Amino acid sequence: MPFDPEKSAKLPKKFYAQSVLAVTPKLLGKLLVRKINNRFVAGMIVEVEAYDGSKDQSAHSFTGKTKRNEVMFREGGLLYVYFTYGMHFCCNVVTGKPESGQACLIRGLEPVEGLGIMNRNRFGKSDSYNVKNLTNGPAKICKAFDIDKKQNGTDLTGDTVFICNYKTIPKEKIITSKRIGIKKSVDLPWRYYIKDNPFVSKSPSNW
Repeated sequence: MPFDPEKSAKLPKKFYAQSVLAVTPKLLGKLLVRKINNRFVAGMIVEVEAYDGSKDQSAHSFTGKTKRNEVMFREGGLLYVYFTYGMHFCCNVVTGKPESGQACLIRGLEPVEGLGIMNRNRFGKSDSYNVKNLTNGPAKICKAFDIDKKQNGTDLTGDTVFICNYKTIPKEKIITSKRIGIKKSVDLPWRYYIKDNPFVSKSPSNW
């Protein structure tokens, strides 16, 4: 499906005002878009994880508001970007009402637009890329989309980073599982991904 940023419908603010468990599975099939020097990179969201500080010990917001996580406590519809392992950025969609401390981690994208730009951002070259390796992980997404702390707090209804309607994913194609790489609240089934999509970061076969 061709991508036209002038015709693609951005998700409205009211979409993000819902609870994180309502928003997270609905993000599958949507298009994450980033404008870089008047050009666009875009990828279909294929894997997401929900985090809710009111009852989830793995959420950054669980122990309250800090300088690092304060964007999670703002209104839904903002980008929350954090730095981890001393080397990677990860991006999240803030959801819910102010002070709710909810966000959805974007774990996997299927590249749609600007593959050369993504490859240059990740590997320093714009050709000879392995498309399946560009955005199949949260840190890879931020590197490919040139997202770092400067984008923390970005309004997702604006013009630099936003999410558009793209494809409708049938319910039978949406898989629910436990989240990956956490040590607390591990039994919560808050990870959602598109069945058999090759751009999912980690599939059951190699857990």
